[in-house]
Amino acid sequence: MFAQPGNPRLHLVWYLLATMLAVFVYFYGLDSQHIPKNGDEYPYAHITRLTADSGHLLPLQSELDNMRNTKPPLLFWQGIASTHRGQGWTLWNLRYPSVIYTLLTAGMTFLLGWKISRNMETGFVALLIYLAFFSTYRYGRPFLVNPAEVFWFFLPFFTLLYWRNSAFESRFLVPVLMGIEVGIGLLYKSFALIAPVGLCLAWWYLHYREYRWQLCLRKDVFKVAITLTLALALFGLWFLFDPDPQAVWREFIVGENAGKFDPHGNYLLKLLWGGSSVWALLIGYPMNAGLLAVPVAAVFVISYRRRALLIDAEKMLWIWMVALFIVFSLPSQRSARYLLEAMPGLAVLCALNWHRISHKVFVVSLLMTGSVLALFVFLSVHLQQEMIGTEMYGLAYWTLLVMTGVLILIALFVPKFSAAIVNVTALLVLFCFAAFLSPFDGAFGNYSLDVQQYANGKDVWVPCNFRAKEEGYRFILPGAKVHGYHEDLALTATELAAKYSLFAVQVPLQDTGCANCKILGQRLDIRGRQSESEINKMLGGEIFRHLFVKELLIEVPGIHSTVIADEGCR
Repeated sequence: MFAQPGNPRLHLVWYLLATMLAVFVYFYGLDSQHIPKNGDEYPYAHITRLTADSGHLLPLQSELDNMRNTKPPLLFWQGIASTHRGQGWTLWNLRYPSVIYTLLTAGMTFLLGWKISRNMETGFVALLIYLAFFSTYRYGRPFLVNPAEVFWFFLPFFTLLYWRNSAFESRFLVPVLMGIEVGIGLLYKSFALIAPVGLCLAWWYLHYREYRWQLCLRKDVFKVAITLTLALALFGLWFLFDPDPQAVWREFIVGENAGKFDPHGNYLLKLLWGGSSVWALLIGYPMNAGLLAVPVAAVFVISYRRRALLIDAEKMLWIWMVALFIVFSLPSQRSARYLLEAMPGLAVLCALNWHRISHKVFVVSLLMTGSVLALFVFLSVHLQQEMIGTEMYGLAYWTLLVMTGVLILIALFVPKFSAAIVNVTALLVLFCFAAFLSPFDGAFGNYSLDVQQYANGKDVWVPCNFRAKEEGYRFILPGAKVHGYHEDLALTATELAAKYSLFAVQVPLQDTGCANCKILGQRLDIRGRQSESEINKMLGGEIFRHLFVKELLIEVPGIHSTVIADEGCR
């Protein structure tokens, strides 16, 4: 089953199977409400839906306070296209383009790893490392700007590194192509990304000229100028075609971008201390790697120790990482998420140094992977015990957990297999995570068809704890007129019944709801964004009371609900 050292055919079979597994993992459970993601998915879906309903691509539409032109239009147009102008309004249709972008980026890491090392196995390792990064899994699948952003901003550097001399020497064609690529990226994310891209392009051309400044100024500066000018011109089309360019300037340029430089206090203090400090940004690289954090940290150490021996491609990839770090250190808001564009290059650097990493490092990574797997086993067993008389997980799920555990043990106790297996076990744990969540998206996690049909066209109040969280209920209760109420108010079912005629409320698993209420249906859910007191109680052992909940859809006859404009998580 496993590739033996020195047997290229078995190596190829192993990596082909591992790649197929990775693709499957990224599509599995893609329509889940509970996939790892960022809360921005709900506002983006909201803007996409309303813009599609308007029948026009511009201006963007929103009912959210101060959140309309929160991003350039390409993401929303992508969602309009993938959902057939909102007619196929499903999470799968919104998200599958993100997975395609992520897999295309992984393909670039494969080609670069193969090209630089002249070894196909290194290409497969780079691909698997990139897809095994938790940041790739978290941000590379939901309906977010990140998958497209990473692809379009890494593509110009892939172009230069893959075609090397011919690309660097191109006077017009390659700079124009790169300008188009960067421009599309700007129309997904922000014009501000021109800063790290411009810095790195200039640095790469200077490096290519062996730091001969005059030669670079004479031969290459105009190329960088062509790329950046064309990219900004493409971004400027938004202002040209939007009927309300003043709103774009006010909401996006000033509000969304300039606001990130507001220190909200002492800039220097935030730069050097706290969760938004430059040090927190620095450890963002290994943190983004998730279960591969220790091997990634090891590559930093290895590369520093052999810095005089780095090949040119490695130096250029490190330049890309440094350029991103420098630029994103400047705003007062710093996050590991801003370093996502560096992760494909980091995956290639890891693959090029994979054989240099100590077996002990892989052991630590495998132990971390095994610990996460053990957590899933613990949660699954105890959740099954909570749900008396209900089979939450079938034989296939337990088999998956056992097989993953066996593979981890093989990698731990047979050192020659560790380097080849560690990425696969990380991917399998991501698969186990999605499989663990699957009951919450199947029959247990959804209202019955009869209940959905009953709620169709009716006003339904649902809990929310994040801006536009109620947008997710449009997939759970399709056709219902969804309104949000603040979950943070901790209203009981009885108190809600005094306000709303038809509402959803989340209660502990063994709770029965409220007296004199008609329960139309129920489903299981996982709570997110717990309060500090709830987190402390979970740490004290009350995990299931505050993590897993039962949601009841309740109707109160005789109550007249009034839609209040400022209610909900706006």
